[in-house]
Parts: sequence; C-alpha cells; structure tokens
Amino acid sequence: MKQEKQTFNKDIVEFVTVAVQFCLLAENVNQIDRKEFVDKMIKILPLLYLKATMLPNFDNLDDVFIEQFVEEENYNIVRENIALILGQYDDFLDVFVEDMKYSDTPILSTVSENIADIYQDVKDFVMNYKVAANDEVLFVAVAKCNEDFKFSWGQKLVNVLRPLHEMKYKVDSFDEEIV
Repeated sequence: MKQEKQTFNKDIVEFVTVAVQFCLLAENVNQIDRKEFVDKMIKILPLLYLKATMLPNFDNLDDVFIEQFVEEENYNIVRENIALILGQYDDFLDVFVEDMKYSDTPILSTVSENIADIYQDVKDFVMNYKVAANDEVLFVAVAKCNEDFKFSWGQKLVNVLRPLHEMKYKVDSFDEEIV
C-alpha cells in the first residue's frame, strides 16, 4: 500500500484521537484532583501505548522539516502541575533508566517528568499532524513518533504505570487509599 493511502488510515486516526485526549489531560491537570488524574492516566496510558504500536511504519524522510511545538516553558508547566497534584507520591525508584547500568541502586525518578517527556513528543506529533501542509510532513511526523515511541517515550510510559498503579490501589498504614 502506498504511503499516500495510509496517511489517514484507521490506526493513525485512532492514535491521534487518544494522543489528543492524553495531551488535554496533561495540560489540564490543575483542574482535577489527584484521584481523578491517576484514574484517567491509568486508563489512557495503556491505550496510548497500544495505539502507538499500531502506527504504520513510514520511511523517515530526513530532508523534511517538522516543527517542535512544545517549548521548555510548556514542558515545565505540565511537569510542575503534575508534580503539584501528586505531591509526595511523585517520586519513584526506577531501574529501567540508562544511568542504572552505572549504579548499584535504583535511580529516583518522577511521574511528572516522565509524563511531561511523553507529552512533549506526543504533543509535537499531534500539532504536526494538525498543521501539516502536505503528506510528506505527515509521513515524517508518524515516522518520528514511531521512532520516539520505540526508543524513548514508550519505555517511560510503561515505567510510570507502576507508580500510578500503586497510587490507585495501595492502601497506606492508616488503611486509607493514597488517592
């Protein structure tokens, strides 16, 4: 099948739909409480992962420029808002980070930074998909999203599910739910 016929195929459209919902949740975290945020993230992250695995493989067209829309300020706002809502539950020990090969102990990581990293790549993809002037830009956006998923944010997504799961279901010493 030609790339032109795949641009708006079902798998891409479904990924974009889930990606937009994920981005809206990350951007509007300050409008909900911790319990609702954790509940929604636990539902949308696995769906985002699944839909990313179903994206078609396009050849990366290196000579086509795609924009980066998420600037440092946007990234920091998302990260800080998530850190604020999660409070003391933002930190978790991560053994699946590059620095772990040089350490005998797990590395401290944060849910907020991992979600902000995912947000940055996914939001850039969504925006490029939205404003693309031609099919080439769409192919490159999908190819880059695929590459970023495989080598960066896919692993971050699965890593962050563990602490979110713990927040949702673990009962603390006072027999109260964390969220």
